[in-house]
Amino acid sequence: MQENTFDSALKVNNGIEQPPIVNPYIKNFYKKNKYRLLSEDEYVEGILKGSTSVLGQAITLIESSRPDHRKIAQNIISKCLPHAVDSIRIGITGVPGAGKSTFIESFGSLITNKGHKLAVLAIDPSSEKSKGSILGDKTRMETLCNDPNAFIRPSPSGGSLGGVARKTRESIILCEAAGYDVIFIETVGVGQSETAVHSMSDFFLLLMLAGAGDELQGIKRGIMEMSDLIAITKSDGNNIEKATLAKALYKNALHLFPPTDSGWVPTALTTSSVTKQGLEDVLEKINEYMELTKQNGYFLHRRREQASYWMYETIQEGLKHRFYESDVIKENLKIFEEKVLEGEISSFSAATELMEKYLSSRNQ
Repeated sequence: MQENTFDSALKVNNGIEQPPIVNPYIKNFYKKNKYRLLSEDEYVEGILKGSTSVLGQAITLIESSRPDHRKIAQNIISKCLPHAVDSIRIGITGVPGAGKSTFIESFGSLITNKGHKLAVLAIDPSSEKSKGSILGDKTRMETLCNDPNAFIRPSPSGGSLGGVARKTRESIILCEAAGYDVIFIETVGVGQSETAVHSMSDFFLLLMLAGAGDELQGIKRGIMEMSDLIAITKSDGNNIEKATLAKALYKNALHLFPPTDSGWVPTALTTSSVTKQGLEDVLEKINEYMELTKQNGYFLHRRREQASYWMYETIQEGLKHRFYESDVIKENLKIFEEKVLEGEISSFSAATELMEKYLSSRNQ
């Protein structure tokens, strides 16, 4: 049988050789740019010179869970403490959708335009499921990010609010040593993080959104009582009337609370980050508060109270880390956890026994 020699007009050429998907030189890149720890003096020198790069690296050391990093970070903090400038620490929080990032960008630009240096430290809650955080504050503050007099640093809570709040407070010291005289401490949403932020700020600003439901029931009373000023955001366009009504409601509500220890009378204002309306009023109220509290001695009293509070918080956090890092706890923790899951022992008994094992190991 004769072989079919018919050739098709359709032909697939080999073409040119395709480059690899992964850059073959990437290894060399990482070798050249490998993260290198600076010496303590180099960190301190860079921070005092106002280097944002060195400041960011030092804050990373503070946030690290490695004991050697923590030791270096504590030494850096101790050396920077005498150089910290006298700053104004402003805690900023608000309901989801209130426009916190937009407000901070507009208000922050107003601060830097008046000759101040601004640091924004954001506590971003981590997901309970994925354990990750978005850390998207910098992407929402494009103008402020490019401002040479502004420094923005988001930090994940990592499931430990007390821990990240403590690290944020330590970061404040480094920012003040770098010359930042206005510090914003921002939280995402309304929850337990507000209490932590209130314990490290001089002035507590609450952002609220008009027309989002019953204004007086939309937020916990405890957070309103902590507030030194309530700013109704997005007071522009068709929302002006609603914002004006919300301001009147909040003003009346604030009068129902007991007098503050500082002697300050909290109030409510309307603001717009788009038209810049009300931003100067917010700054004026902050300046009035600072002047009042410095004259009557409350400012210094509160700073001292906060220092004492964070001493105890640091002790608790340190004890917790030592407990979980103990060899005897690492050996027995999973065993007791399985017993609790199987119902062989109660959670409280398991915790008590583990504590006894830990204390016994420390006494040996």
